Amino acid sequence: MEELNSIPLWVLMVLAVLLIAQSLFLFFHSRNNDQWKWFWGIWGCMQVPTPIIAYFLWTKWLQPKLRNWEGR
Repeated sequence: MEELNSIPLWVLMVLAVLLIAQSLFLFFHSRNNDQWKWFWGIWGCMQVPTPIIAYFLWTKWLQPKLRNWEGR
């Protein structure tokens, strides 16, 4: 518990803002693209920046390749 007391309050506030902003961005962006909006939104609340990197890899790189492969 001593470790949490040594972290400055402004660092925790910045982290909270980053998590909420990332979560909202992922939720609304995935909703517009017919993705799993709740999955991306909830995952975005848990950590930074892995969910947003994974989302863009999924939507911009992997998903188009899968669609092309299914169309063959």
